[in-house]
Amino acid sequence: MVRSSEAGLQYECANDHAIIGAMAIGKWEEGATVAFLYSVSELLEAWSMEKARKSIRDLMDIAPKVARVRRPVGEFGLPVEMEIPVDEVEIGDTLIIRPGEKIAMDGVIIKGESAINEAAITGESVPADKGPGAEVFAGTLNTNGSLEIEVTKRVEDTTIAKIIHLVEEAQTKRAPSQAFVDRFAAIYTPIVLTLAVFIIFLPPLVMGYPWGPWIYRGLALLVVSCPCALVVSTPVAIVSAISSAARNGVLIKGGIHLEQAGSLRAIAFDKTGTLTKGRPVVTDVIPFDGMTEASLIQVASNLEIRSEHPLAKAIVQAGEKQSISIQAAADVTALTGRGVRGVIEGETYYIGNIELFDELGLQLDAVSQRVSSLQNEGKTAMIIGTGHRLLGIIAVADEIREVIPTVISQLKKAGIERTIMLTGDNAATARAVTAVAGIDEFHAELLPQDKVEAVQMLLDQHGKTAMVGDGINDAPALATATVGIAMGGAGTDTAMETADITLMADDLTKLPFTIRLSRAALRIIRQNIGFSLIVKVIAVLLVFPGWLTLWLAILADMGASVLVTLNGIRLLRIKANK
Repeated sequence: MVRSSEAGLQYECANDHAIIGAMAIGKWEEGATVAFLYSVSELLEAWSMEKARKSIRDLMDIAPKVARVRRPVGEFGLPVEMEIPVDEVEIGDTLIIRPGEKIAMDGVIIKGESAINEAAITGESVPADKGPGAEVFAGTLNTNGSLEIEVTKRVEDTTIAKIIHLVEEAQTKRAPSQAFVDRFAAIYTPIVLTLAVFIIFLPPLVMGYPWGPWIYRGLALLVVSCPCALVVSTPVAIVSAISSAARNGVLIKGGIHLEQAGSLRAIAFDKTGTLTKGRPVVTDVIPFDGMTEASLIQVASNLEIRSEHPLAKAIVQAGEKQSISIQAAADVTALTGRGVRGVIEGETYYIGNIELFDELGLQLDAVSQRVSSLQNEGKTAMIIGTGHRLLGIIAVADEIREVIPTVISQLKKAGIERTIMLTGDNAATARAVTAVAGIDEFHAELLPQDKVEAVQMLLDQHGKTAMVGDGINDAPALATATVGIAMGGAGTDTAMETADITLMADDLTKLPFTIRLSRAALRIIRQNIGFSLIVKVIAVLLVFPGWLTLWLAILADMGASVLVTLNGIRLLRIKANK
């Protein structure tokens, strides 16, 4: 059971003493009732705690215990398929995965294509299509195709192994309320024992009352005052919440972080790769002078096909998506800070900013307003033309994730008072993103050290504040915030190590679920502590007039323990999609 050994020992001793004491004073029926109720209550509590533990065992059972590998054997080194325990699989071995089988080890696909159900790792129910070069994780399910996978990690280093380890470690870290309960129990227990001794000995010795009734009352006090329900009230809720989060693709690294997430008032977001997709795409194609969108993209792609710049890659990808024939321009020259020049079918073409075409002496009145409008929307506008005419404008932007407005709305409903975006981008882009996302405020043109200062300022303004980032370049800001939340932790060691909470899939929709779960956990912990204390106070008050019998005392004590346990495991039922 989730109970400290000291409290558990005290609990068993109190009840054993109560049974022996009842027999010593001739209360055989009550002693038998206490023993029976104690056994039944222990059975009920063990059953309810088993439900909390089951989710952790389910995690441990996700990955197969054996793997089918292909290895060279014999004198001629012929490849042979064999099944071996996963402990014996080496890095570099080739796994053979058939349709419908679970993947036994982390690795990279070297042959075959399939849809992989990664719900065990990321909480995402929709299978991800993967082929050669794609990373796969132990415990995920190969749905349809046959795969050959090169093992990249030993069994103890797989992503699922790390998740299990971190969940188990998280359960050992005391939450603030659990630490309070333990400190309270350490003071409360000796006081109650002393009071029981006074009740048993003082009235008979000092006032001449008969021993039997006061021994009985002292034993009842020992039973009912046991702090088991109070001690178990917090850890069972913490275990259930952390387990529920892990099953839904969220890794919470300790009860302290769970409780802090439950009392957050503000959340700050990194922009690139968090609120946005992290890669620029073509958003607008505006042709001039008889050009079509396809012909404009073709000219731009021919100029940019050999460039490694992210904006150039976005244009080329747009051309490839439209199956446009792309042929590299001749004599391509980079014009530093302005754009690119190249020759296509004997004519010189340019792609770049408005300053480039101003230098070429072209009339820009018709396009400057369009360019300014696109820039105000947070987009990078590139003009395409020749030395004597303008052909059109292509705008590129790092698109905001489609789910972000919904996520921000759900966070507000969950009780987050303020949302903030922190970005190194310019103010115009930041303003456009916050307007679309529904975020309350932004701070732009920030270096990593500026983000730390911004988070500290938000802590001063709003109190408990979380920071959401990619877990690597945002590490200082994540560490400064009340709770650091990293995105896309599947397979990313840095994210798991840096953040207090990791969203295992690259999916911000799990953030409102995490906040709801944390708030529910805090609420249940407070309910459990309050209920346990009220039951104890009422029961203790009933001792002095002699209204509290031994069987009622054991019923109150163990009944409270069972009820707080059942209340705690309700957290296992909270789903990410609700």
